[in-house]
Amino acid sequence: MLLRETVIQAITSLTVNKLRSWLTIMGVAVGVFSIIAVMTALDAIDKSVESGLTSLGANTFQIQKDPAMVFGSGHSRNFYANRKEITYKQALLFRKYMEGRVRNIGFIIVRPANLAKYANRTTNPDVAMTGGDENFAASNGFAIAAGRNLSENDIRTARNSAVIGSELAETLFPSGENPLNKFIKVNGEVYTVAGVFVKKGAAFGQSQDNFVLIPITRFLQHINEKSSLSITVEALSRKEYQQTIDRAIGAMRLARGLTIKDINDFEIRTNESLIDSFRDIKIAISTGAFIISFMALLTAGVGIMNIMLVSVTERTREIGIRKSIGAPRTTILRQFLFEALFLSIAGGLIGVLVGVSAGNILAFKFNLPPIFPILWITVSMIVCSAIGMAFGLFPAWKAANLNPVEALRPK
Repeated sequence: MLLRETVIQAITSLTVNKLRSWLTIMGVAVGVFSIIAVMTALDAIDKSVESGLTSLGANTFQIQKDPAMVFGSGHSRNFYANRKEITYKQALLFRKYMEGRVRNIGFIIVRPANLAKYANRTTNPDVAMTGGDENFAASNGFAIAAGRNLSENDIRTARNSAVIGSELAETLFPSGENPLNKFIKVNGEVYTVAGVFVKKGAAFGQSQDNFVLIPITRFLQHINEKSSLSITVEALSRKEYQQTIDRAIGAMRLARGLTIKDINDFEIRTNESLIDSFRDIKIAISTGAFIISFMALLTAGVGIMNIMLVSVTERTREIGIRKSIGAPRTTILRQFLFEALFLSIAGGLIGVLVGVSAGNILAFKFNLPPIFPILWITVSMIVCSAIGMAFGLFPAWKAANLNPVEALRPK
Protein backbone atom coordinates (compact mmCIF):
# COMPACT_ATOMS: atom_id res chain seq x y z
CA MET A 1 0.00 0.00 0.00
CA LEU A 2 1.33 3.41 -0.95
CA LEU A 3 2.11 5.90 1.81
CA ARG A 4 -0.61 8.24 0.56
CA GLU A 5 -3.19 5.45 0.77
CA THR A 6 -2.01 4.56 4.28
CA VAL A 7 -2.47 8.17 5.40
CA ILE A 8 -5.97 8.35 3.86
CA GLN A 9 -6.91 5.04 5.52
CA ALA A 10 -5.66 6.31 8.90
CA ILE A 11 -7.67 9.54 8.63
CA THR A 12 -10.78 7.64 7.52
CA SER A 13 -10.49 5.29 10.49
CA LEU A 14 -10.29 8.23 12.91
CA THR A 15 -13.43 9.85 11.48
CA VAL A 16 -15.46 6.71 12.14
CA ASN A 17 -15.45 7.48 15.88
CA LYS A 18 -15.50 11.28 15.86
CA LEU A 19 -16.41 11.82 19.53
CA ARG A 20 -13.70 9.48 20.77
CA SER A 21 -11.14 11.09 18.50
CA TRP A 22 -12.09 14.61 19.58
CA LEU A 23 -11.90 13.74 23.27
CA THR A 24 -8.39 12.35 22.74
CA ILE A 25 -7.37 15.42 20.74
CA MET A 26 -8.66 17.74 23.48
CA GLY A 27 -6.50 15.94 26.05
CA VAL A 28 -3.39 16.79 24.03
CA ALA A 29 -4.64 20.32 23.30
CA VAL A 30 -4.98 21.16 27.00
CA GLY A 31 -1.35 20.25 27.68
CA VAL A 32 -0.04 22.27 24.75
CA PHE A 33 -2.35 25.21 25.49
CA SER A 34 -1.02 25.65 29.02
CA ILE A 35 2.64 26.00 27.99
CA ILE A 36 2.00 28.08 24.85
CA ALA A 37 -0.36 30.54 26.60
CA VAL A 38 2.08 31.08 29.47
CA MET A 39 5.12 31.46 27.21
CA THR A 40 3.31 33.81 24.81
CA ALA A 41 2.33 36.10 27.68
CA LEU A 42 5.81 35.92 29.25
CA ASP A 43 7.57 36.68 25.97
CA ALA A 44 5.28 39.67 25.40
CA ILE A 45 6.00 40.96 28.92
CA ASP A 46 9.72 40.34 28.39
CA LYS A 47 9.74 42.57 25.30
CA SER A 48 7.78 45.23 27.16
CA VAL A 49 10.25 45.13 30.05
CA GLU A 50 13.24 45.61 27.76
CA SER A 51 11.63 48.47 25.84
CA GLY A 52 10.20 50.04 29.00
CA LEU A 53 13.50 50.08 30.84
CA THR A 54 15.17 52.02 28.04
CA SER A 55 13.05 54.99 29.14
CA LEU A 56 15.34 55.40 32.15
CA GLY A 57 18.32 55.92 29.87
CA ALA A 58 21.46 53.87 29.48
CA ASN A 59 23.37 55.85 32.13
CA THR A 60 20.59 56.14 34.70
CA PHE A 61 19.85 54.28 37.95
CA GLN A 62 17.52 54.79 40.90
CA ILE A 63 17.93 54.68 44.67
CA GLN A 64 14.86 53.44 46.58
CA LYS A 65 13.93 52.23 50.02
CA ASP A 66 12.60 48.91 48.71
CA PRO A 67 13.75 46.63 45.88
CA ALA A 68 11.66 46.66 42.72
CA MET A 69 10.68 43.01 43.31
CA VAL A 70 10.52 41.23 46.67
CA PHE A 71 10.89 37.44 46.78
CA GLY A 72 10.61 35.05 49.68
CA SER A 73 8.53 34.83 52.84
CA GLY A 74 6.71 37.43 54.89
CA HIS A 75 9.90 37.85 56.91
CA SER A 76 11.64 39.24 53.82
CA ARG A 77 8.81 41.68 53.20
CA ASN A 78 8.83 42.83 56.82
CA PHE A 79 12.59 43.37 56.60
CA TYR A 80 12.12 45.95 53.84
CA ALA A 81 8.94 47.41 55.34
CA ASN A 82 10.78 48.19 58.60
CA ARG A 83 13.38 50.33 56.83
CA LYS A 84 13.19 54.06 57.44
CA GLU A 85 11.79 56.21 54.65
CA ILE A 86 14.14 58.14 52.38
CA THR A 87 13.30 61.71 53.39
CA TYR A 88 13.51 64.90 51.37
CA LYS A 89 16.22 66.18 53.73
CA GLN A 90 18.31 63.05 53.07
CA ALA A 91 17.76 63.42 49.32
CA LEU A 92 19.01 67.04 49.44
CA LEU A 93 22.09 65.91 51.39
CA PHE A 94 22.71 63.18 48.82
CA ARG A 95 22.52 65.73 46.00
CA LYS A 96 24.99 67.97 47.83
CA TYR A 97 27.48 65.09 48.25
CA MET A 98 27.19 64.11 44.58
CA GLU A 99 27.40 67.66 43.20
CA GLY A 100 29.64 67.93 40.15
CA ARG A 101 29.97 64.15 39.77
CA VAL A 102 26.72 63.43 37.89
CA ARG A 103 24.74 64.90 35.02
CA ASN A 104 21.37 64.95 36.81
CA ILE A 105 19.75 64.01 40.09
CA GLY A 106 15.95 63.98 40.28
CA PHE A 107 13.54 63.24 43.14
CA ILE A 108 10.22 61.48 42.71
CA ILE A 109 7.26 60.22 44.77
CA VAL A 110 4.23 58.52 43.21
CA ARG A 111 0.73 57.87 44.52
CA PRO A 112 -0.92 55.68 41.86
CA ALA A 113 -4.74 55.90 42.05
CA ASN A 114 -6.24 59.40 41.85
CA LEU A 115 -9.25 61.12 40.29
CA ALA A 116 -8.71 64.25 38.15
CA LYS A 117 -11.38 66.76 37.13
CA TYR A 118 -11.76 69.78 34.87
CA ALA A 119 -15.12 71.53 34.46
CA ASN A 120 -17.60 68.67 33.95
CA ARG A 121 -14.99 66.16 32.80
CA THR A 122 -13.72 63.48 35.15
CA THR A 123 -11.12 60.77 34.66
CA ASN A 124 -11.11 57.22 35.94
CA PRO A 125 -9.46 56.86 39.38
CA ASP A 126 -6.20 55.69 37.79
CA VAL A 127 -4.26 58.94 37.45
CA ALA A 128 -0.80 58.83 39.03
CA MET A 129 -0.06 61.79 41.30
CA THR A 130 3.68 62.39 41.05
CA GLY A 131 5.77 64.68 43.19
CA GLY A 132 9.01 65.71 41.52
CA ASP A 133 11.59 68.44 41.22
CA GLU A 134 12.86 70.52 38.30
CA ASN A 135 15.08 67.61 37.19
CA PHE A 136 12.22 65.10 36.90
CA ALA A 137 11.83 65.45 33.13
CA ALA A 138 15.53 65.17 32.32
CA SER A 139 16.10 62.28 34.73
CA ASN A 140 13.15 60.23 33.50
CA GLY A 141 13.31 60.85 29.76
CA PHE A 142 10.34 63.24 29.41
CA ALA A 143 10.16 66.24 27.08
CA ILE A 144 7.84 69.23 27.21
CA ALA A 145 5.28 69.45 24.40
CA ALA A 146 3.62 72.70 25.49
CA GLY A 147 4.11 75.22 28.25
CA ARG A 148 6.99 74.79 30.69
CA ASN A 149 8.59 72.37 33.10
CA LEU A 150 8.56 72.80 36.88
CA SER A 151 11.05 75.45 38.01
CA GLU A 152 13.28 75.81 41.05
CA ASN A 153 10.91 78.52 42.25
CA ASP A 154 7.96 76.10 42.03
CA ILE A 155 9.86 73.66 44.23
CA ARG A 156 11.09 76.27 46.70
CA THR A 157 7.64 77.84 47.23
CA ALA A 158 5.64 74.58 46.96
CA ARG A 159 3.51 76.27 44.27
CA ASN A 160 0.37 74.55 43.02
CA SER A 161 1.76 74.30 39.48
CA ALA A 162 1.34 71.04 37.54
CA VAL A 163 2.73 69.50 34.37
CA ILE A 164 0.44 66.79 33.01
CA GLY A 165 0.92 63.73 30.81
CA SER A 166 -0.40 63.69 27.25
CA GLU A 167 -3.07 61.04 27.97
CA LEU A 168 -4.48 63.05 30.86
CA ALA A 169 -4.42 66.19 28.69
CA GLU A 170 -6.43 64.42 25.97
CA THR A 171 -8.97 63.20 28.54
CA LEU A 172 -9.57 66.51 30.30
CA PHE A 173 -8.99 68.78 27.28
CA PRO A 174 -10.29 66.97 24.16
CA SER A 175 -10.51 68.33 20.62
CA GLY A 176 -7.26 70.27 20.88
CA GLU A 177 -8.44 72.53 23.72
CA ASN A 178 -5.51 74.43 25.25
CA PRO A 179 -4.86 73.14 28.80
CA LEU A 180 -2.26 75.74 29.76
CA ASN A 181 -3.11 77.93 32.75
CA LYS A 182 -6.36 76.02 33.32
CA PHE A 183 -7.27 74.84 36.82
CA ILE A 184 -7.65 71.12 37.38
CA LYS A 185 -8.67 69.37 40.59
CA VAL A 186 -7.00 66.17 41.77
CA ASN A 187 -8.48 64.55 44.88
CA GLY A 188 -9.86 67.90 46.01
CA GLU A 189 -6.63 69.88 45.47
CA VAL A 190 -6.55 72.57 42.76
CA TYR A 191 -3.53 72.91 40.43
CA THR A 192 -2.66 75.25 37.58
CA VAL A 193 -1.53 73.48 34.42
CA ALA A 194 1.90 74.90 33.57
CA GLY A 195 2.84 72.43 30.85
CA VAL A 196 2.15 69.18 29.01
CA PHE A 197 4.64 66.36 28.43
CA VAL A 198 5.31 64.74 25.07
CA LYS A 199 3.59 61.36 24.67
CA LYS A 200 5.84 58.54 25.86
CA GLY A 201 3.71 55.40 25.49
CA ALA A 202 3.36 52.34 27.70
CA ALA A 203 5.95 50.47 29.77
CA PHE A 204 5.37 47.22 31.69
CA GLY A 205 1.83 47.27 30.31
CA GLN A 206 1.06 50.61 31.99
CA SER A 207 0.60 54.04 30.46
CA GLN A 208 3.40 56.54 31.18
CA ASP A 209 1.25 59.48 30.10
CA ASN A 210 -1.64 59.38 32.58
CA PHE A 211 -0.17 61.39 35.44
CA VAL A 212 0.12 64.80 37.11
CA LEU A 213 3.53 66.14 38.13
CA ILE A 214 3.52 68.64 41.00
CA PRO A 215 6.40 70.09 43.05
CA ILE A 216 7.70 67.48 45.45
CA THR A 217 7.57 70.00 48.28
CA ARG A 218 3.84 70.53 47.75
CA PHE A 219 3.32 66.76 47.60
CA LEU A 220 5.00 66.34 50.98
CA GLN A 221 3.09 69.27 52.54
CA HIS A 222 -0.40 68.56 51.19
CA ILE A 223 -0.56 64.85 50.35
CA ASN A 224 1.81 62.72 52.43
CA GLU A 225 4.72 64.17 54.36
CA LYS A 226 5.97 60.69 55.36
CA SER A 227 6.35 59.34 51.81
CA SER A 228 9.65 57.72 50.86
CA LEU A 229 11.41 59.32 47.90
CA SER A 230 13.04 57.64 44.93
CA ILE A 231 16.20 59.31 43.67
CA THR A 232 17.05 59.09 39.95
CA VAL A 233 20.72 59.56 39.10
CA GLU A 234 22.17 60.07 35.62
CA ALA A 235 25.91 59.43 35.29
CA LEU A 236 28.12 61.68 33.19
CA SER A 237 28.85 58.85 30.75
CA ARG A 238 28.57 55.08 30.33
CA LYS A 239 32.26 54.79 31.13
CA GLU A 240 31.69 56.31 34.57
CA TYR A 241 28.41 54.48 35.23
CA GLN A 242 29.67 51.84 37.68
CA GLN A 243 31.95 54.34 39.40
CA THR A 244 28.97 56.67 39.83
CA ILE A 245 26.94 53.87 41.41
CA ASP A 246 29.75 53.20 43.89
CA ARG A 247 29.96 56.90 44.77
CA ALA A 248 26.18 57.10 45.11
CA ILE A 249 26.17 54.21 47.59
CA GLY A 250 28.75 56.00 49.74
CA ALA A 251 26.92 59.33 49.51
CA MET A 252 23.60 57.71 50.40
CA ARG A 253 25.12 55.98 53.41
CA LEU A 254 26.35 59.37 54.63
CA ALA A 255 22.98 61.00 54.00
CA ARG A 256 21.22 58.19 55.89
CA GLY A 257 23.64 58.44 58.81
CA LEU A 258 24.88 54.84 58.56
CA THR A 259 28.01 53.72 60.36
CA ILE A 260 30.65 51.35 59.04
CA LYS A 261 28.92 48.47 60.86
CA ASP A 262 25.50 49.14 59.33
CA ILE A 263 24.35 47.41 56.18
CA ASN A 264 22.78 49.43 53.37
CA ASP A 265 19.13 50.22 54.11
CA PHE A 266 18.34 51.23 50.52
CA GLU A 267 18.36 49.61 47.08
CA ILE A 268 20.08 50.47 43.80
CA ARG A 269 17.81 49.79 40.84
CA THR A 270 19.44 49.55 37.42
CA ASN A 271 18.05 48.46 34.07
CA GLU A 272 20.20 45.34 34.21
CA SER A 273 19.12 44.34 37.72
CA LEU A 274 15.44 44.64 36.82
CA ILE A 275 15.88 42.62 33.64
CA ASP A 276 17.78 39.93 35.57
CA SER A 277 15.07 39.80 38.25
CA PHE A 278 12.37 39.40 35.62
CA ARG A 279 14.37 36.73 33.80
CA ASP A 280 14.66 34.74 37.06
CA ILE A 281 10.88 34.91 37.47
CA LYS A 282 10.38 33.96 33.84
CA ILE A 283 12.65 30.90 34.15
CA ALA A 284 10.82 29.73 37.28
CA ILE A 285 7.37 30.17 35.70
CA SER A 286 8.51 28.59 32.42
CA THR A 287 9.93 25.56 34.21
CA GLY A 288 6.75 25.09 36.24
CA ALA A 289 4.53 25.52 33.17
CA PHE A 290 6.64 23.05 31.16
CA ILE A 291 6.51 20.39 33.91
CA ILE A 292 2.75 20.76 34.29
CA SER A 293 2.25 20.68 30.53
CA PHE A 294 4.53 17.67 30.12
CA MET A 295 2.58 15.75 32.78
CA ALA A 296 -0.66 16.69 31.03
CA LEU A 297 0.78 15.47 27.72
CA LEU A 298 1.88 12.20 29.31
CA THR A 299 -1.65 11.73 30.59
CA ALA A 300 -2.97 12.50 27.11
CA GLY A 301 -0.45 9.96 25.73
CA VAL A 302 -1.88 7.28 28.01
CA GLY A 303 -5.30 8.25 26.66
CA ILE A 304 -4.04 7.85 23.09
CA MET A 305 -2.67 4.39 23.92
CA ASN A 306 -5.95 3.39 25.55
CA ILE A 307 -8.01 4.60 22.59
CA MET A 308 -5.73 2.85 20.12
CA LEU A 309 -5.89 -0.44 22.05
CA VAL A 310 -9.68 -0.22 22.04
CA SER A 311 -9.54 0.51 18.32
CA VAL A 312 -7.34 -2.57 17.71
CA THR A 313 -9.80 -4.73 19.64
CA GLU A 314 -12.79 -3.36 17.73
CA ARG A 315 -11.08 -3.79 14.35
CA THR A 316 -9.59 -7.25 14.94
CA ARG A 317 -11.68 -8.81 12.16
CA GLU A 318 -10.78 -6.01 9.72
CA ILE A 319 -7.08 -6.51 10.48
CA GLY A 320 -7.45 -10.28 10.04
CA ILE A 321 -9.08 -9.89 6.63
CA ARG A 322 -6.40 -7.48 5.44
CA LYS A 323 -3.60 -9.77 6.59
CA SER A 324 -5.25 -12.83 5.05
CA ILE A 325 -5.25 -11.17 1.62
CA GLY A 326 -1.61 -10.23 1.86
CA ALA A 327 -1.31 -6.93 3.79
CA PRO A 328 2.22 -6.83 5.27
CA ARG A 329 2.88 -6.12 8.93
CA THR A 330 4.63 -2.84 8.15
CA THR A 331 1.53 -1.45 6.42
CA ILE A 332 -0.73 -2.17 9.39
CA LEU A 333 1.92 -0.95 11.85
CA ARG A 334 2.32 2.25 9.86
CA GLN A 335 -1.43 2.91 9.64
CA PHE A 336 -1.99 2.64 13.41
CA LEU A 337 1.10 4.75 14.11
CA PHE A 338 -0.25 7.40 11.75
CA GLU A 339 -3.57 7.35 13.57
CA ALA A 340 -1.88 7.97 16.93
CA LEU A 341 0.37 10.63 15.39
CA PHE A 342 -2.54 12.46 13.76
CA LEU A 343 -4.46 12.53 17.05
CA SER A 344 -1.46 13.99 18.83
CA ILE A 345 -0.57 16.55 16.14
CA ALA A 346 -4.19 17.69 15.80
CA GLY A 347 -4.35 18.27 19.55
CA GLY A 348 -1.03 20.13 19.42
CA LEU A 349 -2.17 22.45 16.63
CA ILE A 350 -5.40 23.30 18.47
CA GLY A 351 -3.44 23.90 21.69
CA VAL A 352 -0.99 26.19 19.86
CA LEU A 353 -3.77 28.19 18.18
CA VAL A 354 -5.77 28.70 21.37
CA GLY A 355 -2.65 29.24 23.50
CA VAL A 356 -1.18 31.94 21.25
CA SER A 357 -4.58 33.65 21.06
CA ALA A 358 -5.05 33.57 24.85
CA GLY A 359 -1.51 34.83 25.51
CA ASN A 360 -1.89 37.70 23.06
CA ILE A 361 -5.31 38.64 24.42
CA LEU A 362 -3.65 39.05 27.82
CA ALA A 363 -0.80 41.00 26.22
CA PHE A 364 -3.26 43.28 24.40
CA LYS A 365 -5.21 43.90 27.62
CA PHE A 366 -2.05 45.23 29.27
CA ASN A 367 -0.93 47.23 26.21
CA LEU A 368 1.88 44.79 25.46
CA PRO A 369 3.13 43.99 21.94
CA PRO A 370 1.84 40.80 20.23
CA ILE A 371 4.15 37.80 20.15
CA PHE A 372 4.44 34.47 18.33
CA PRO A 373 6.74 32.12 20.33
CA ILE A 374 8.26 30.10 17.48
CA LEU A 375 10.69 28.20 19.74
CA TRP A 376 8.03 26.98 22.16
CA ILE A 377 5.60 26.14 19.37
CA THR A 378 8.31 24.05 17.70
CA VAL A 379 9.21 22.31 20.99
CA SER A 380 5.53 21.62 21.74
CA MET A 381 4.87 20.09 18.33
CA ILE A 382 8.01 17.93 18.55
CA VAL A 383 6.94 16.71 22.01
CA CYS A 384 3.40 16.04 20.73
CA SER A 385 4.74 14.03 17.80
CA ALA A 386 7.08 12.06 20.06
CA ILE A 387 4.27 11.28 22.50
CA GLY A 388 1.94 10.21 19.67
CA MET A 389 4.57 7.88 18.25
CA ALA A 390 5.70 6.53 21.65
CA PHE A 391 2.21 5.79 22.99
CA GLY A 392 0.91 4.59 19.64
CA LEU A 393 3.75 2.14 19.09
CA PHE A 394 2.48 -0.69 21.32
CA PRO A 395 -1.10 -0.70 19.92
CA ALA A 396 0.33 -0.54 16.38
CA TRP A 397 2.73 -3.40 17.13
CA LYS A 398 -0.13 -5.43 18.62
CA ALA A 399 -2.28 -4.85 15.52
CA ALA A 400 0.57 -5.70 13.15
CA ASN A 401 1.28 -8.99 14.94
CA LEU A 402 -2.27 -10.31 15.13
CA ASN A 403 -2.62 -13.88 13.88
CA PRO A 404 -5.06 -13.69 10.95
CA VAL A 405 -6.52 -17.10 11.78
CA GLU A 406 -7.20 -16.08 15.38
CA ALA A 407 -8.46 -12.66 14.24
CA LEU A 408 -11.05 -14.22 11.88
CA ARG A 409 -12.20 -16.91 14.30
CA PRO A 410 -15.82 -16.26 15.39
CA LYS A 411 -16.04 -14.95 18.94
